[in-house]
Amino acid sequence: MIDSKAIVDLNAEIADDVTIGPFSIIGADVQIDSGSVIGPHVVIKGSTAIGKDNHIYQFSSIGEDPQDQKYADEETRLEIGDRNIIREFTTMHRGTLQDRGLTLIGSDNLFMAYTHVAHDCMIGDHVIMANGASIAGHVHLGDHAILGGFTLVHQFTQIGAYSFSAMGSAITQDIPPFVMVGGRPTRPYGINSVGMERIGISPEVVRQIRKAYKILYKTNMRLEDAIEEMEDLAGESKELSDMVSFLRNVTRGILR
Repeated sequence: MIDSKAIVDLNAEIADDVTIGPFSIIGADVQIDSGSVIGPHVVIKGSTAIGKDNHIYQFSSIGEDPQDQKYADEETRLEIGDRNIIREFTTMHRGTLQDRGLTLIGSDNLFMAYTHVAHDCMIGDHVIMANGASIAGHVHLGDHAILGGFTLVHQFTQIGAYSFSAMGSAITQDIPPFVMVGGRPTRPYGINSVGMERIGISPEVVRQIRKAYKILYKTNMRLEDAIEEMEDLAGESKELSDMVSFLRNVTRGILR
């Protein structure tokens, strides 16, 4: 299953059924679990752990040193979950000791061509990064979030679950869950109702989230007052409670 033209370090741990294409280079301290397919001309450096049934396409660079001038060859790590699709020319870097020393990617994500995941990022599950989307260091990207083509995300920004950015967005502040953003300058444009409906969130919950959006963006309340009113609205709704929790823990202020 490993092409004779691939270079695989003797210290790499590769499951028996992993496919590795010609001219790929797999370094020491790399672990690749069963069912994964590594295309031709892929470079994977350690310390990197790749889960099951991932497909990494040609010319991707996975687990490279972080692009951080403070990095001094410390031992840091990249972990990738299961069933991710990583398309051509994608780059994913290991963490730094200025954070947890770990870049973490969940499962069932799609990284289209030329996407970039910088050091210390935390990506959930079922995320889509469209062509050319790039996230800087220390970004947190929630489950089911979608970044449109050539979206750029500033370091230390949090992107909430089920959020959506339009093509070419430049995101410099936190995006709450369920919110759509776009334009230049980038601004909020409602809730991601289509995305929520596709994954089975009930119409009643969608209506509640739409009310919460209006409180947050249409009433000119101070953020603290809007959060309190949203908390009263939330009741037993997990989705709204998650939204309130996100807002109480923003790091860069919210795009508003």
